[in-house]
Amino acid sequence: MFTGIIETVGLIKRINRIAGNIEFQIETDRAAELRVGQSMAHNGVCLTITGANKNYYKVVVITETLKRTNIGLLKSGDHVNLERSMPLNGRFEGHIVQGHVDQTAICKDIKGENACPDKVGRSWLFTFEYEGSSENITVEKGSISVNGVSFTVVVSEANSFSVAVIPHTFENTNFNKMKTGDVVNLEFDIIGKYVKKLGPDS
Repeated sequence: MFTGIIETVGLIKRINRIAGNIEFQIETDRAAELRVGQSMAHNGVCLTITGANKNYYKVVVITETLKRTNIGLLKSGDHVNLERSMPLNGRFEGHIVQGHVDQTAICKDIKGENACPDKVGRSWLFTFEYEGSSENITVEKGSISVNGVSFTVVVSEANSFSVAVIPHTFENTNFNKMKTGDVVNLEFDIIGKYVKKLGPDS
């Protein structure tokens, strides 16, 4: 389980295609702390570490994950948000994030610095649009994971929503490299998904 609080950003160094799957070699300052078999969220996607040394580690992404997420769109030189699984004695800083991406979305609009004033005086407002054929929904003030980052929804509309990105998050995740038209991973709030599935008659 994860919380949506990004620890660091990794750099995609090498990509190998293996019988329909893809192996990624990722460089990070946390590589020396990692061990084979551990879980790591990559843009919100939970993947198992298959190899590691002091400079980089490896993960293998299967076809089903490539279909559902933006992982297959990554290229050498791209940056990916990283979060290790939450320790049992850790603080729960964000919200419950399973690392199971529900679907992707498109970044439709980015309002720049000072567009959404907050306590620190500035932030960025990102708007995302997603395919509405699923039953996934957002609610204002509810939680959403975008590329593995825990956010509170600012504006919720049919098949779209916006989030405010504070300077710390902007500077320490791959949101500072995001452009309109980019594809992101979404994991909707697990509590909201259960409530939606149970329906009004439950």
